[in-house]
Amino acid sequence: MASQLSSVLPKMETLAASDHKSVVSINIFVALLCACIVLGHLLEENRWMNESITALFVGLCTGAVILLCTGGKNSHLLVFSEDLFFIYLLPPIIFNAGFQVKKKQFFRNFITIMMFGAIGTLVSCSIISFGVTKLFKRLGVGSQDIGDYLAIGAIFAATDSVCTLQVLNQDETPLLYSLVFGEGVVNDATSVVLFNAIQGFDISSFDYSIGLHFIGNFIHLFLTSTLLGVFTGLLSAFVIKKLYFGRHSTDREVALMILMAYLSYVLAELFYLSGILTVFFCGIVMSHYTWHNVTESSRITTKHTFATLSFIAELFIFLYVGMDALDIEKWRFVNDSPGTSVAVSFTLLGLILIGRAAFVFPLSLLSNLTKKSPNEHISFREQIIIWWAGLMRGAVSMALAYNKFTRAGHTQKKENAIMITSTITVVLFSTVVFGLMSQPLIRWLLPPGEGSLTSVSSETNTPKDSITVPLLGHQDDSEVQPTSLRLLLTTPTHTVHRYWRKFDDAFMRPVFGGRGFVPYVPGSPIERSTPAL
Repeated sequence: MASQLSSVLPKMETLAASDHKSVVSINIFVALLCACIVLGHLLEENRWMNESITALFVGLCTGAVILLCTGGKNSHLLVFSEDLFFIYLLPPIIFNAGFQVKKKQFFRNFITIMMFGAIGTLVSCSIISFGVTKLFKRLGVGSQDIGDYLAIGAIFAATDSVCTLQVLNQDETPLLYSLVFGEGVVNDATSVVLFNAIQGFDISSFDYSIGLHFIGNFIHLFLTSTLLGVFTGLLSAFVIKKLYFGRHSTDREVALMILMAYLSYVLAELFYLSGILTVFFCGIVMSHYTWHNVTESSRITTKHTFATLSFIAELFIFLYVGMDALDIEKWRFVNDSPGTSVAVSFTLLGLILIGRAAFVFPLSLLSNLTKKSPNEHISFREQIIIWWAGLMRGAVSMALAYNKFTRAGHTQKKENAIMITSTITVVLFSTVVFGLMSQPLIRWLLPPGEGSLTSVSSETNTPKDSITVPLLGHQDDSEVQPTSLRLLLTTPTHTVHRYWRKFDDAFMRPVFGGRGFVPYVPGSPIERSTPAL
């Protein structure tokens, strides 16, 4: 017995030491997040900096300090895990994007957003994949198959427009903001779906049947993921409205909304769908129906809770990327050929610039041809901003690169290490350099007072404000009276809005709730002064 205890005690001491080390790492990381928030607040008025770049710099400085303290053995506090990113960090960011989006502008420009986010991502992925196929062998990056090249295209087709969105004002430039914001969300979803589809197919013997199957699977993932998000959002609205679940309890209402939102994401992952699309559309539906069915205190709480979770997750990601940029393990693999890593990085940057321009300007021209109103046209200056906003690469590219080229956060092959270090270089360079130039560029192209006010009035249809319009807008019926197929084709957006509004008022909101469709009872979400729509 004594011998067994003597053998167990050292193991327990080792586990205790390991747990204590983890606690220390978590404490430091949380303290760094607090520092990022404080520094971001202090630098808020700076024309060059934003919170994302601040978190990157804090991460770089912290990584350098850890590298010195460990004698060049380590540079980060936590080991990166793509599961941590996709399961815990990404859902609150995407859900809050859907929950806070100005739905009227988003759906008014839905076709253009889908062209940029879906078709544009495919074009960018194709150009990047074709470019690396022709150039990587000349750079001596080792042997890669067609599946690897396509995966690289999907990885670097994923944009991160957060730096541009922090500069744009959606009240001053509603069209531009909705296009940049909407494209960013659809782009992330398309990139992840495309990456997973590439990983799931054997493309070594590619033929037309595989290509058609690939396209069909891609469309199926898009549609089913969207429908699952809509279904989960409607289910949450129905439960709260019909069953009066937690009607007088803010804690229960907020907990139910948070859990239903997260349930939509994990259900999508369970069924091998796109969690990004699912949770985004769940956020849109919940903001239109569910949010109106809870008490006023629950509205305020959920609005700030979702925004706070998204804010912390974004800071966490950029802070870790900054620390991981100095990971000595990955750089040791490319130590004998640093020129190759640099050449690969700048080759990828060049292909990103070309791939972005290849679809932004042609699709903008196509979009303008379909719009009759000059106020709905995308000006050349706005096209430049849209092109620039998508040049930054961020957390999604990092997560996909780790998924493809590492195992449990570690790299064992030189070719894989080159791709990881190149991804880190591209993310850092694009975020810092392009991100720092975003605000001056936008101020130069769209001076204050000359912003593209492409909306006749400032809308307030997000949980940020009091929602007073339906999901797809609330123009007077006299604006559009389609009496023939010709009118439907000439004014498709307004016509769809009109018919959706009638359907929403007659069938959806009476069943699932929403402003004006929940009877007033003491403690109910509907104020006495609120008129029914």
